[in-house]
Amino acid sequence: MLSYQFISQISTIGRTQWNTLAQQNLFCQYEWLVALENSRCASADTGWQPHHLAIYQQDTLVAILPGYIKSHSYGEYVFDWSWAEAYEAHNLTYYPKWVSGVPFTPITGKRILTNTLTTELSAYIQHVLQQEMLNKQWSSTHINFLTQAEYVNDTMMVRHAVQFHWQNKGFQCFDDFLVTMTARKRKMIKKERSQVAATSLNVMWLSGDEITTEHMQGFFSCYQQTYLKRSGHHGYLNWAFFDEIQRTMQKSIHLCIAYDTETLVAASLYLSDGDILYGRYWGSLAEYQHLHFELCYYRGIDFAIKNQLLRFDAGAQGEHKLARGFEPVTTYSAHQIADPMFARAITDFIARERIHIAQYALQCKAQLPFKNE
Repeated sequence: MLSYQFISQISTIGRTQWNTLAQQNLFCQYEWLVALENSRCASADTGWQPHHLAIYQQDTLVAILPGYIKSHSYGEYVFDWSWAEAYEAHNLTYYPKWVSGVPFTPITGKRILTNTLTTELSAYIQHVLQQEMLNKQWSSTHINFLTQAEYVNDTMMVRHAVQFHWQNKGFQCFDDFLVTMTARKRKMIKKERSQVAATSLNVMWLSGDEITTEHMQGFFSCYQQTYLKRSGHHGYLNWAFFDEIQRTMQKSIHLCIAYDTETLVAASLYLSDGDILYGRYWGSLAEYQHLHFELCYYRGIDFAIKNQLLRFDAGAQGEHKLARGFEPVTTYSAHQIADPMFARAITDFIARERIHIAQYALQCKAQLPFKNE
């Protein structure tokens, strides 16, 4: 007999039980998510009210969906602003809604944290979410950046999108990677890297316990400054969050730092998990031509090759990644809509959107800078 409970604090479940189900799913592990809650980055005040779904088989916890009641759509990277605007145009409220995912983290991974996802368990989760949606008068429920294997039940609408990831095809060094590219693109990358190398900057990698609080504070200053310049605010994440993950996730964290003499002027924060490198956040205190590409892409590729990682996920969006050898991959999200009229309209929208996404992915593949084999 399955039963469920919604949890308002991840600490209610605790690290051991949570991570037993999260396994190697880095951004759904207890340490990352509890840091978001402890730092108040994920809270009712920020529009990310924790509301995690726990599923029990008798008295045994068998599945968790990290979830949040949302009062806006910021920080999700599955864009439904047009849906909210349509609701408003019909004098209906789109918020609150419920989202399963990782706040501010557009990375695919298991969202149904369980050792075995059966058809029965999947159907039960869909039923619970539908009933809770109606009882709490949420407009909708969403599962963002789930794996393709997780939507074994067809009661939710599945939406597609495209990201760009770098794939390690057995390269032994960066030049091995460049050899696979057309002469024009190879020349472009070499020019961009040489212009950074010609500056007075010294770029270095730090990992794990090599990263001091001073290094992390330098990165954080860069992160805030860049967000302020780009978006007019200091970013979704605060110092308390970065300070906590440095302590609790030390083995997974890497910093790529640029110094001008002894002054830290730019930095990128990476995490690694198994054979995947994740580029997460970056910032700079001054403008240097092509430094963003160097710290966020080229150094990441270097790191992946050196450490024999299979894939480098540099985050959402960014068609400029294509010219630098990042290939299009499909991402998935699943959705339930309470209002029958809007459910029909959004079902139709998603069906048409998926056609365009498939065409877009093909267009992106045609723009890849690799030689024709």
